[in-house]
Amino acid sequence: MGGVTQVKAVTSGLTAAAKRTGVALLLVGHVTKDGAIAGPRSLEHLVDVVLHFDGDRNSALRMVRCVKNRFGTTDEVGCFLLQDKGIEGVNDPSGLFLDQRPEPVPGTAITVTLDGKRPLIGEVQALLARPSGGSPRRAVSGIDHARAAMITAVLETHARLPISVTDIFLSTVGGMRLTDPSSDLAVAMALASAYANLPLPSTAVIIGEVGLAGDLRRVAGMERRLAEAARQGFTTALIPAGCGAAPQGLRALEAPSIVAALHHLVDVTKHRRATLTPLHQLDLPRGDVGAEHNKW
Repeated sequence: MGGVTQVKAVTSGLTAAAKRTGVALLLVGHVTKDGAIAGPRSLEHLVDVVLHFDGDRNSALRMVRCVKNRFGTTDEVGCFLLQDKGIEGVNDPSGLFLDQRPEPVPGTAITVTLDGKRPLIGEVQALLARPSGGSPRRAVSGIDHARAAMITAVLETHARLPISVTDIFLSTVGGMRLTDPSSDLAVAMALASAYANLPLPSTAVIIGEVGLAGDLRRVAGMERRLAEAARQGFTTALIPAGCGAAPQGLRALEAPSIVAALHHLVDVTKHRRATLTPLHQLDLPRGDVGAEHNKW
């Protein structure tokens, strides 16, 4: 890309020609490793809309995100799939991030994240194993490594789950990246499910931010998240306390703390037939369950 004067001259000439002829003009530019437009930023100031087309190299999913729009909002996201015949639009991408299986298995939890204004259903998978020697391993894919370490510490301190001495593997399905703190509770429940070998219901979504004190915090866009979960056929949502009413067809289980949320996991095996034998007993504190403790 040329200098500032050259970029301004070429872009101004192209935009003037586009306005005279009434046609849309698309300028394709390079980006840096940080995702910013390479070269002078004057190009970004001269155009009306700036779109980023990105995705994981190991996934066929591609996202078009708007970072500048003079005529509308910038929090819309377009989803596309790379096919043999070209790029195809995806109207409902939530199913791409779910692992299809006939029965629920331990170590998995479903959450709803927001990418711009679009709610997306995602799945967190956790696996705990005995360390083969030396320090326990931590392998995280699609989840922020620092938040995963924080959630592990919260489970160890407040819920008395000794998982820090085990190898921990965390991943998302379909190459999805969960950077939203709303997935904290899903990560915690997936770790606890893997620790106790107790599967979570496949019809439940888990949404909430986990604090260092073990409390659960409300997140933005909860109404849209729950509406998307109900639209996808989920019947139960485990959420922080005080999030308001759930949409029709979706039952909300509110938990004020991580301990109260884990007590719901214990109730899974007590009130529905479990096909797996627990590996470890969840020795949870009883003083922080909340006034009402509903079943799944």
